[in-house]
Amino acid sequence: MIRSKSEPVATRDGLRLAVETYRGDGAPTLLFAHGFGQTRGAWNGAAAALAAQGYRCISFDSRGHGESGRASDGDYHMQQFVDDLLTLARAQPEPPVLVGASMGGLLGLVVAGETRPSPFCALVLVDITPRWETKGVERILAFMQAHPDGFADYAEAAEQIAAYLPHRPGRKSEEQLRPLMRAGSDGRLRWHWDPALLAGDLIAESERYQPRLFAAAAQVDVPVLLLSGERSDVVSHSTVEEFLQLVPHARHVEVAGATHMLAGDANDAFTREIAHFIQSLDDAPARPGGRAA
Repeated sequence: MIRSKSEPVATRDGLRLAVETYRGDGAPTLLFAHGFGQTRGAWNGAAAALAAQGYRCISFDSRGHGESGRASDGDYHMQQFVDDLLTLARAQPEPPVLVGASMGGLLGLVVAGETRPSPFCALVLVDITPRWETKGVERILAFMQAHPDGFADYAEAAEQIAAYLPHRPGRKSEEQLRPLMRAGSDGRLRWHWDPALLAGDLIAESERYQPRLFAAAAQVDVPVLLLSGERSDVVSHSTVEEFLQLVPHARHVEVAGATHMLAGDANDAFTREIAHFIQSLDDAPARPGGRAA
C-alpha cells in the first residue's frame, strides 16, 4: 500500500480542498467525509487499514477545516459542503462508497438522495441520523467554542482534548496535535478550523436542514450501513429506529464501547464492519432502478 497526498481539488466556487489518497490496488474506492470540526486525519487509521485490504481510500479536509481553503468573506453554508462532496464523488472513475461521520454522513444523505443517478455505490453513515440528540451536538460545539484565545503550547491543548475524551487512554503528542493546530501571529496555538464556521449562520442552518435530510434519506436507493457507538450521545435507540423505518433497506450495527467518535474509539471494529459491508455488496439483490439493496 502506497500513501500519497494528491493534488488539491478545486470546488465549484474556487476554493481548494486538501485531498489525500491511500492507494489500494482494488475496488471500490472509499471516499471518507469527516465530521464538523475534524480533519481528514480522523480517518488515518481506517483508511490505511482498508487500503491494506486492497481498497483505494480518499480522505479530504472540508472547506474551512484543516489544510483546505477558507472562505475569504467568512460566509459558509450547508449547500457549499454538499456541492463540494458531489464534486469529489464525481471526480472518481467509478461511484465510490461514501463513509461519512456526523456532518459528513448528513452531507452524504443529501447527495445520495437528491442526485440521480447516485454518485455513490453505497453509504456508510458513522454515528449520525437525520434527527440527532441536541445535547450531544451541544457538547461538541461547546468544545469547539471554548478557548478562542488559543493555547500557550501543545501540552495545554492535549490537556483539553483529554478532558473532552476522558475514556481514551493517554494524551496526544505534539506530533499528533500539529495537524490540528495553527500558530497565530501572537504565537498562540489555535484549532485548525476557521472561527467563522462557528460565528455565522451555519449551525442554525443545519437545524433547518432536517426536513431536507428526511426527504433525501427516503429517496436513497443504494445500500446503506449505519454504524453507531454504544455510548454515543448524538444518536440514540429512538433516532436509529426512526432512520431504519425511513430507510428500511439499511443495516445497523452498534459498536460496543464506542462514543460518537467511533473510528477513533474502536478502529479495528469500525474497519472490520466496513469491510464486511463492502464484501456483501456483490451478493446484494438488485433494487428498483438497477442498484443493489
